[in-house]
Amino acid sequence: MGERELMKGNEALAEGAVRAGCRFFAGYPITPQNEIPEYMSWRLPEVGGIFIQAESEVAAINMLFGASACGARVMTSSSGPGISLKQEGISYTSSAELPIFYANVMRGGPGLGNIAPSQGDYFQATRGGGHGDYRVFVMAPNSVSEMGNFPRICYAIADKYRIVTMVLADGLLGQMMEPIEFDFDPIDPAKLPPKEWALGIANGRPRRVVRSYDLRPGYMEKHVWKLMEKYTKVEENETRYETTMVEDAEILIVAYGTCSRISKAALALGRKENIKIGLLRPITLWPFPMKPLNDLSSRIKKILVVEMSTGQMIEDVKLAIEGKAEVFLHGRPAGGIPTGEDVLGVVKKIMGIES
Repeated sequence: MGERELMKGNEALAEGAVRAGCRFFAGYPITPQNEIPEYMSWRLPEVGGIFIQAESEVAAINMLFGASACGARVMTSSSGPGISLKQEGISYTSSAELPIFYANVMRGGPGLGNIAPSQGDYFQATRGGGHGDYRVFVMAPNSVSEMGNFPRICYAIADKYRIVTMVLADGLLGQMMEPIEFDFDPIDPAKLPPKEWALGIANGRPRRVVRSYDLRPGYMEKHVWKLMEKYTKVEENETRYETTMVEDAEILIVAYGTCSRISKAALALGRKENIKIGLLRPITLWPFPMKPLNDLSSRIKKILVVEMSTGQMIEDVKLAIEGKAEVFLHGRPAGGIPTGEDVLGVVKKIMGIES
């Protein structure tokens, strides 16, 4: 904690990770997240950490596997195509129960797409992204301040449950500058509780094994069910969300990240015209705030999902409300960015209000 600083989102994310105890970063350049490895390349050596520009995204994620297995707080970052290449390693670390942290600063896709802000990687993030049965804890910031302060939460969750955690942002949040005040004091990783499962010099202790597979008949199934029990606890205890003016709302906007800021502007504009708009912002995309949204849908019968995609989070919204309300989409994929006026126009159309 301390004075407010003016920082770019990507740099705030990197500094937040360092302050949260990250001492190993491996990555590979891709726009629009390049400021993260650039920042780490000089910042980590200052605190006795290690920065590696790997030869590929595949190499980077496997370096995290090794460093995390030895107990270090580790990080990588990329954008859509690079995150796709890391998915095998993320699946491996999930099976091995390694607490890693990574960030995706989304760009337009699919394919190489473009370097404009997007939210098209929601499915990849919230459905695991790689092969097998596993989940990733996903936080969605909507400000530079949250970009800087969410890594601490992610590391705490990663260590508590021995799971993979991530920040899912977009190119706009990564590149914008805002004042930030870190809401936590720097963490000395040497003072963190010892990880009794981590590899290292034995010194007479029992043998430790870190692995992602088990060929013994029936054992892998038992292992996966154990993982699922852990993910259920995360769903019960770690769901985060924010609501704005939902008490009297006649229509509810659901949006995350940059779109939640845009939707908040639409809410303010609409309220000036006595249009009763409310907003629910998921802060964790997984676990998704299913119950709060289900509760609101018992009273609010029209829901507008605003996404910079063709509609991905909308599937979780529909699952959450169980058919209790009508669900509409305002989507802008692959670099399209809505405005508050755009969103308000869609709200008026849904509500049958003439502009």
